[in-house]
Amino acid sequence: MQEFLTLDDLSFAGKTVLLRADLNVPMKNGKVTDTERLQRLQPTMRDLSKAGAKIVILSHFGRPEGQPNAKYSLRPVADALADIYGQPVAFAEDCVGDMAKSAIQALQPGKVLVLENTRFHAGEEKNDPAFAKALSALGDVFVNDAFSAAHRAHASTEGLAHLLPAVAGRLMQAELEALNKALGQPQRPLAALVGGSKISTKLDLLNNLVSKVDVLVLGGGMANTFLAADGYAVGKSLYESNMLDTARSIAAQAKLRGCALVLPTDVIVASELKDGTPTERATIQNVPQDKMILDLGPDSAKAIVEKLSTCKTVVWNGPLGAFEILPFDRATVDVAKGVASLTQKGTILSVAGGGDTVAALSHAGIARQVSYLSTAGGAFLEWLEGKDLPGVAALRQAAQKAA
Repeated sequence: MQEFLTLDDLSFAGKTVLLRADLNVPMKNGKVTDTERLQRLQPTMRDLSKAGAKIVILSHFGRPEGQPNAKYSLRPVADALADIYGQPVAFAEDCVGDMAKSAIQALQPGKVLVLENTRFHAGEEKNDPAFAKALSALGDVFVNDAFSAAHRAHASTEGLAHLLPAVAGRLMQAELEALNKALGQPQRPLAALVGGSKISTKLDLLNNLVSKVDVLVLGGGMANTFLAADGYAVGKSLYESNMLDTARSIAAQAKLRGCALVLPTDVIVASELKDGTPTERATIQNVPQDKMILDLGPDSAKAIVEKLSTCKTVVWNGPLGAFEILPFDRATVDVAKGVASLTQKGTILSVAGGGDTVAALSHAGIARQVSYLSTAGGAFLEWLEGKDLPGVAALRQAAQKAA
């Protein structure tokens, strides 16, 4: 039996489809500044339109605290969506009730309507059954295309899937298939690159990965903590002194499970994290007391790419250095280009995700050269942590119910 149903499993002709999208996009001065999520929604919209469905889009936007707030209206996002879609997109000033019903009634088959922010109602984030029922009264089928919101058990992400026939949209399908190839049933050896500043924020992730991957590469500030736990002096570097025992425990677990833990052998240090500040390369044995580690060194970056070349699958979450400030982007860029090259040659499957990771790979110019780049942020991280996402679990239950 399929784990979840997709658009290929139902007929949508003449149906009103409630399409849960993620329109929670960056805005400045009333304009959308990053349209990636809107672009990724297009395949689902086009397939549903071609099938003759009325497409009614549900989404949250920002944190309006359960009440209407013009600052968090989806109207400007609907306008941006229309520009990308190349067709008019209607808008309704509420997501339930008579206003929504009237707008849906006026909608022609194959056309698109965006309903106002679901979080204008307190019942959304509470996953209130009455609110979910009010949403379900608007449509015939539920299509969830918002993997990035699947880690939240809200009415429009989880509750609706129990009230209507529920399937995954094209983006949700692509995310789930990519993640299953990366961690569910990967080709081995399987490597994970994990960066970021703190172990404490990625403790669940590290504990899950050491039990699943063959190679675990660490960068960013968290690598400093592992180096300090190994007895290396890290100067003025950012590290978590209260997590040294935790780092040793993770390293011990990795060894026990046959997971190769890859730490830097050389680093780039500077007196301050500032654009254009003087830098020097140091081995991990001789980091100056008055300097901080702000990036991996060239030997470490080269060794990482060489190690990855022996693998079949690579999962990446988090930059390897303070990539936002030049020149501390070097290792992240070099490794990213190495991963892209291996991917393009067909020797590895590469899946990357998380906000900083997307930004870092875009900065490196290879965002579209990995096998799959997830824009899901928190949901991607929770998946890597081994957690069951409510929105995904609801789709699985819907598939079981339909069988």
